[in-house]
Amino acid sequence: MKKLLVVIIDKLSSLIKKGEITERYYNPDDLFDEVHILMLNNDSPDKARVQKMVGRAKLSISNLPAGKALFLISLGWQKWALNIWAKPAIELAQIFQPNIIRCHGHLLSAYVGALIHNSLNIPCITSLHINPDEDVKNRAATVIQKFICKLEERVEKWALTNADLVLPVYQSIIPYLQRLGISNFEVAYNAINPAFLQKKTDYKLHNPVKIVSVGRLFNLKNPENIILAIKKLPNVHFTSFGDGPYFEYLQKLVIQNHLTNQVKLIPALSNDKLCSMLAKFDIFAVHTEHWEISKSVLESMLTGLPTIINHRTGQPVPEFNDTFVYLVENSVDGYFNAIRNLIENGALREKLGRNAFNQAHKYWAPAQTELNYANIYRRFLPGYVA
Repeated sequence: MKKLLVVIIDKLSSLIKKGEITERYYNPDDLFDEVHILMLNNDSPDKARVQKMVGRAKLSISNLPAGKALFLISLGWQKWALNIWAKPAIELAQIFQPNIIRCHGHLLSAYVGALIHNSLNIPCITSLHINPDEDVKNRAATVIQKFICKLEERVEKWALTNADLVLPVYQSIIPYLQRLGISNFEVAYNAINPAFLQKKTDYKLHNPVKIVSVGRLFNLKNPENIILAIKKLPNVHFTSFGDGPYFEYLQKLVIQNHLTNQVKLIPALSNDKLCSMLAKFDIFAVHTEHWEISKSVLESMLTGLPTIINHRTGQPVPEFNDTFVYLVENSVDGYFNAIRNLIENGALREKLGRNAFNQAHKYWAPAQTELNYANIYRRFLPGYVA
């Protein structure tokens, strides 16, 4: 019986609500017979809906609430206080007896996993899904926020140093690990929907042209310039899938610019349905300032959609180049010129889409990334022979 203990900070109910339930995400290649998910919150997800994420494994779920109060209770992330808080996690592991601990995140989940590892000598693998320097520390605006980041870094460094392996999900996380002196890492790209992505085979344009964008709507992923570019392209329809604090603002923008017949903002759609629809669009366009290669961009490329993405402020995303993504300035004219060029130049449109498909399937194909995670786990199971 192979058992996996997964430690996450995310609320599974939120993933269910957003339709982001990826098959076998927590149990790649159906490697484990039992999977226990420990959530560091008080969420109560529908267990039947979560089952898909662990495949055929027997699923159990429990909670170790953290919350904002934990910072105060632990006197600013003091290790001895965190150890008291995390004691139930060690007790859970003693009962469950997992072969491997798998943590998602750089702070509390990583700390819990490292603590169990040190207490019970169980291998611990931790994945990082952001670059904390870029996405947290560099965006700390107040003195208090910066002070909290300093306190958090002690916890992060200890947790990641005590993991057996750290898995950054894209290359731009590596500088953060190098700054902390973490050397036991390897890049492992996110596992993407394995069943519903369809290859785009026909690059003939629809009438009107159909453009799609996917992502949470907030200041760093604001598609405002794409929407205003659509205003200058009367035979183009734009559909955005995603919710967020900018949703109502963008709805008003659409109304004010008389674009209700051209622009649709859809707050949520299941990932399965979205992936099955992508190939029916002509172009994928997105704005993001994150130093990452996002899941939605991976999905568009794996489909073979011609993909327009902006040059971000700061260092470029290492995985991107203009042979398979159309890089533009984040401006109305930047998106307008790119969309118009792809509409008018069918050969370029098809070449970009096919290059994206080939690049994506070389490095990020769902079957490949799933097997990669399973093989990483196998290295830490008893009896593994290289």
